[in-house]
Amino acid sequence: MRKSKLYKKQLEVLGNPLQLHTLDEALALLKSMPVVKFDQTVEMAIRLGVDTRKSDQTVRGAIALPRGTGKTVRVAVVCEGAQAEEAKAAGADIVGLEDLVQQIKDGNLDFDILISTPAAMKMVRPLGRQLGPRGLMPNPKTGTVTDAVGQAVKEAKAGRAEFRADRGACVHVPFGKLSFEADALKENFVAIADAVNKAKPASAKGAYVLSCTISATMTPGIKINVKELTRAEK
Repeated sequence: MRKSKLYKKQLEVLGNPLQLHTLDEALALLKSMPVVKFDQTVEMAIRLGVDTRKSDQTVRGAIALPRGTGKTVRVAVVCEGAQAEEAKAAGADIVGLEDLVQQIKDGNLDFDILISTPAAMKMVRPLGRQLGPRGLMPNPKTGTVTDAVGQAVKEAKAGRAEFRADRGACVHVPFGKLSFEADALKENFVAIADAVNKAKPASAKGAYVLSCTISATMTPGIKINVKELTRAEK
Protein backbone atom coordinates (compact mmCIF):
# COMPACT_ATOMS: atom_id res chain seq x y z
CA MET A 1 0.00 0.00 0.00
CA ARG A 2 1.31 3.42 -0.95
CA LYS A 3 2.00 5.64 2.05
CA SER A 4 1.24 9.37 2.05
CA LYS A 5 3.88 12.01 2.74
CA LEU A 6 2.19 12.74 6.06
CA TYR A 7 2.30 9.09 7.10
CA LYS A 8 5.98 8.83 6.16
CA LYS A 9 6.76 11.88 8.31
CA GLN A 10 4.84 10.33 11.19
CA LEU A 11 6.84 7.13 10.82
CA GLU A 12 10.03 9.16 11.06
CA VAL A 13 8.86 10.52 14.41
CA LEU A 14 7.85 7.03 15.57
CA GLY A 15 11.17 5.38 14.71
CA ASN A 16 11.14 1.63 15.30
CA PRO A 17 7.44 0.59 14.97
CA LEU A 18 8.07 -2.60 16.98
CA GLN A 19 9.52 -0.84 20.02
CA LEU A 20 7.49 -1.04 23.22
CA HIS A 21 6.82 2.22 25.06
CA THR A 22 5.51 3.33 28.41
CA LEU A 23 2.16 5.07 28.22
CA ASP A 24 3.78 8.47 28.88
CA GLU A 25 6.29 7.91 26.08
CA ALA A 26 3.59 6.76 23.67
CA LEU A 27 1.35 9.74 24.33
CA ALA A 28 4.27 12.14 23.92
CA LEU A 29 5.15 10.49 20.59
CA LEU A 30 1.55 10.62 19.41
CA LYS A 31 1.18 14.31 20.21
CA SER A 32 4.49 15.15 18.52
CA MET A 33 3.50 13.65 15.16
CA PRO A 34 2.53 15.90 12.22
CA VAL A 35 -1.23 16.44 12.32
CA VAL A 36 -4.16 16.90 9.96
CA LYS A 37 -6.72 19.72 10.02
CA PHE A 38 -9.39 17.94 12.11
CA ASP A 39 -9.25 16.85 15.74
CA GLN A 40 -8.40 13.17 15.53
CA THR A 41 -9.89 10.51 17.79
CA VAL A 42 -7.36 8.58 19.89
CA GLU A 43 -7.99 4.84 20.20
CA MET A 44 -6.49 1.91 22.06
CA ALA A 45 -6.43 -1.60 20.61
CA ILE A 46 -5.90 -4.48 23.03
CA ARG A 47 -5.37 -8.10 21.99
CA LEU A 48 -6.55 -10.52 24.65
CA GLY A 49 -5.73 -14.14 25.41
CA VAL A 50 -9.33 -15.34 25.34
CA ASP A 51 -11.33 -17.56 22.99
CA THR A 52 -14.40 -15.50 22.11
CA ARG A 53 -15.97 -18.53 20.41
CA LYS A 54 -16.69 -19.79 23.92
CA SER A 55 -19.66 -18.14 25.57
CA ASP A 56 -17.93 -18.08 28.95
CA GLN A 57 -15.00 -16.07 27.57
CA THR A 58 -16.89 -13.03 26.36
CA VAL A 59 -15.25 -9.74 27.32
CA ARG A 60 -17.66 -6.83 27.36
CA GLY A 61 -18.35 -3.79 29.46
CA ALA A 62 -18.58 -0.02 29.72
CA ILE A 63 -16.88 2.70 31.71
CA ALA A 64 -17.64 6.37 32.31
CA LEU A 65 -14.47 8.16 31.20
CA PRO A 66 -13.17 10.57 33.84
CA ARG A 67 -12.17 13.14 31.18
CA GLY A 68 -14.98 12.46 28.70
CA THR A 69 -14.70 11.54 25.03
CA GLY A 70 -14.62 14.99 23.47
CA LYS A 71 -17.68 14.03 21.45
CA THR A 72 -21.24 15.32 21.65
CA VAL A 73 -23.41 12.29 22.41
CA ARG A 74 -27.13 12.06 21.60
CA VAL A 75 -28.94 9.82 24.07
CA ALA A 76 -32.37 8.21 23.61
CA VAL A 77 -34.28 6.54 26.45
CA VAL A 78 -37.17 4.09 26.18
CA CYS A 79 -39.30 4.56 29.29
CA GLU A 80 -42.43 6.27 30.57
CA GLY A 81 -43.92 8.08 33.53
CA ALA A 82 -41.66 9.36 36.28
CA GLN A 83 -38.62 7.74 34.69
CA ALA A 84 -39.27 9.67 31.48
CA GLU A 85 -39.22 12.92 33.47
CA GLU A 86 -36.03 11.78 35.21
CA ALA A 87 -34.36 11.05 31.85
CA LYS A 88 -35.35 14.44 30.45
CA ALA A 89 -34.07 16.24 33.55
CA ALA A 90 -30.74 14.40 33.18
CA GLY A 91 -30.35 15.72 29.63
CA ALA A 92 -31.67 12.93 27.40
CA ASP A 93 -32.17 14.10 23.81
CA ILE A 94 -35.06 11.74 22.98
CA VAL A 95 -37.46 10.13 25.46
CA GLY A 96 -40.48 7.97 24.67
CA LEU A 97 -42.07 4.56 24.71
CA GLU A 98 -44.38 3.38 21.91
CA ASP A 99 -43.62 6.47 19.83
CA LEU A 100 -39.84 6.02 20.15
CA VAL A 101 -40.07 2.30 19.40
CA GLN A 102 -42.05 3.10 16.25
CA GLN A 103 -39.46 5.68 15.17
CA ILE A 104 -36.75 3.04 15.48
CA LYS A 105 -38.87 0.55 13.49
CA ASP A 106 -39.16 3.19 10.78
CA GLY A 107 -35.37 3.51 10.65
CA ASN A 108 -35.07 6.83 12.49
CA LEU A 109 -32.01 6.27 14.66
CA ASP A 110 -30.92 9.84 15.34
CA PHE A 111 -29.00 8.95 18.51
CA ASP A 112 -25.67 7.49 19.60
CA ILE A 113 -26.73 5.57 22.71
CA LEU A 114 -30.05 3.90 23.52
CA ILE A 115 -31.03 3.30 27.14
CA SER A 116 -34.02 1.25 28.23
CA THR A 117 -35.68 0.33 31.48
CA PRO A 118 -35.94 -3.42 32.13
CA ALA A 119 -39.73 -3.19 31.78
CA ALA A 120 -39.46 -1.58 28.33
CA MET A 121 -37.03 -4.18 26.99
CA LYS A 122 -39.94 -6.41 25.90
CA MET A 123 -40.65 -3.71 23.30
CA VAL A 124 -36.99 -3.07 22.45
CA ARG A 125 -35.78 -6.68 21.96
CA PRO A 126 -37.72 -7.18 18.68
CA LEU A 127 -35.79 -4.21 17.23
CA GLY A 128 -32.62 -6.26 16.79
CA ARG A 129 -32.65 -5.83 13.02
CA GLN A 130 -32.52 -2.05 13.36
CA LEU A 131 -30.33 -1.75 16.47
CA GLY A 132 -28.00 -4.74 16.25
CA PRO A 133 -25.93 -3.77 13.18
CA ARG A 134 -25.20 -0.37 14.73
CA GLY A 135 -24.34 -1.72 18.15
CA LEU A 136 -27.22 0.18 19.75
CA MET A 137 -29.12 -2.64 21.46
CA PRO A 138 -29.30 -1.89 25.20
CA ASN A 139 -27.49 -4.40 27.39
CA PRO A 140 -27.28 -4.77 31.19
CA LYS A 141 -23.52 -5.41 30.94
CA THR A 142 -22.97 -1.94 29.49
CA GLY A 143 -25.33 -0.24 31.92
CA THR A 144 -27.87 0.66 29.23
CA VAL A 145 -30.65 -1.52 30.67
CA THR A 146 -31.42 0.06 34.01
CA ASP A 147 -34.11 1.64 36.15
CA ALA A 148 -31.62 4.36 37.16
CA VAL A 149 -32.14 6.15 33.85
CA GLY A 150 -31.07 9.56 35.15
CA GLN A 151 -27.64 8.33 36.21
CA ALA A 152 -27.24 6.35 32.96
CA VAL A 153 -28.04 9.43 30.88
CA LYS A 154 -25.59 11.60 32.84
CA GLU A 155 -22.80 9.06 32.37
CA ALA A 156 -23.54 8.70 28.66
CA LYS A 157 -23.58 12.47 28.11
CA ALA A 158 -20.41 13.01 30.15
CA GLY A 159 -18.48 10.47 28.12
CA ARG A 160 -18.82 6.72 28.19
CA ALA A 161 -16.68 4.07 26.54
CA GLU A 162 -18.10 0.67 25.68
CA PHE A 163 -15.84 -2.24 24.82
CA ARG A 164 -16.29 -5.73 23.45
CA ALA A 165 -13.78 -8.30 22.28
CA ASP A 166 -14.35 -9.14 18.60
CA ARG A 167 -13.89 -12.54 16.95
CA GLY A 168 -10.14 -12.05 16.94
CA ALA A 169 -10.18 -11.33 20.71
CA CYS A 170 -9.31 -7.67 20.09
CA VAL A 171 -10.85 -4.73 21.91
CA HIS A 172 -10.90 -1.32 20.16
CA VAL A 173 -11.85 1.64 22.36
CA PRO A 174 -11.68 5.40 21.64
CA PHE A 175 -10.42 7.27 24.71
CA GLY A 176 -10.37 10.94 23.73
CA LYS A 177 -9.27 13.47 21.15
CA LEU A 178 -5.74 14.37 20.10
CA SER A 179 -6.38 17.91 21.37
CA PHE A 180 -6.74 16.57 24.94
CA GLU A 181 -3.86 17.17 27.31
CA ALA A 182 -1.65 14.11 27.75
CA ASP A 183 -2.76 13.79 31.40
CA ALA A 184 -6.43 13.62 30.33
CA LEU A 185 -5.71 10.92 27.76
CA LYS A 186 -3.69 9.00 30.32
CA GLU A 187 -6.49 9.14 32.88
CA ASN A 188 -9.01 7.83 30.35
CA PHE A 189 -6.60 5.09 29.20
CA VAL A 190 -6.06 3.87 32.77
CA ALA A 191 -9.83 3.83 33.44
CA ILE A 192 -10.45 1.65 30.37
CA ALA A 193 -7.50 -0.64 31.11
CA ASP A 194 -8.84 -1.15 34.63
CA ALA A 195 -12.33 -1.99 33.29
CA VAL A 196 -10.92 -4.46 30.74
CA ASN A 197 -8.83 -6.13 33.45
CA LYS A 198 -11.88 -6.47 35.69
CA ALA A 199 -13.85 -8.02 32.81
CA LYS A 200 -11.42 -10.95 32.57
CA PRO A 201 -13.46 -14.18 32.31
CA ALA A 202 -12.90 -16.63 35.16
CA SER A 203 -12.38 -19.42 32.60
CA ALA A 204 -9.59 -17.59 30.73
CA LYS A 205 -6.23 -19.30 31.17
CA GLY A 206 -2.69 -18.02 30.65
CA ALA A 207 -1.78 -14.44 29.79
CA TYR A 208 -4.83 -12.20 29.52
CA VAL A 209 -3.44 -9.03 27.91
CA LEU A 210 -1.19 -9.99 24.98
CA SER A 211 -0.53 -6.64 23.31
CA CYS A 212 -1.69 -3.04 23.18
CA THR A 213 -1.38 -0.26 20.63
CA ILE A 214 -2.57 3.35 20.64
CA SER A 215 -3.11 5.52 17.59
CA ALA A 216 -5.02 8.54 16.33
CA THR A 217 -7.35 8.47 13.33
CA MET A 218 -4.59 9.07 10.79
CA THR A 219 -1.40 7.97 12.52
CA PRO A 220 0.56 4.74 12.73
CA GLY A 221 0.10 2.63 15.85
CA ILE A 222 2.42 2.97 18.84
CA LYS A 223 3.03 -0.20 20.82
CA ILE A 224 2.51 -0.04 24.58
CA ASN A 225 4.25 -2.28 27.10
CA VAL A 226 1.43 -4.48 28.44
CA LYS A 227 2.68 -3.87 31.98
CA GLU A 228 1.03 -0.44 31.60
CA LEU A 229 -2.34 -2.20 31.45
CA THR A 230 -1.78 -4.73 34.19
CA ARG A 231 -0.70 -1.92 36.55
CA ALA A 232 -4.13 -0.35 36.13
CA GLU A 233 -5.81 -3.08 38.18
CA LYS A 234 -3.52 -2.59 41.17
